[in-house]
Amino acid sequence: MDIPLDIPLEITFREIPHDQAVEDEIRERSGKLYHLYPRILFFRFVVEAPHRSHHKGNLYHLRVHLGVPGEDLHVNRDPQDNHAHEDVHIAVRDAFQAAHRQLLDYLDRRRGYTKSH
Repeated sequence: MDIPLDIPLEITFREIPHDQAVEDEIRERSGKLYHLYPRILFFRFVVEAPHRSHHKGNLYHLRVHLGVPGEDLHVNRDPQDNHAHEDVHIAVRDAFQAAHRQLLDYLDRRRGYTKSH
């Protein structure tokens, strides 16, 4: 499912060259999040490779920022957590899984399925 053109979707690459395949994957996965909750206000993504190591491959870091009514959801996948993030597609997958979980938690709170303490 594609995101409507009036929903801002911003993808930034830092310290790495633009990769159309990664951008396409982010757009596709964003469409799935939008399908889950069509009231998302905006999407912002930053893909970066902040650590350059001569002994190990670059670890990719992906930050996701989703605007939803009344809240902003942030996912900050630190590459130190997982050396599988030497593959940018795995870093994208893991970040979107975390964003999906956060969006489901947000929906549960909105629907009153979780207790407030």
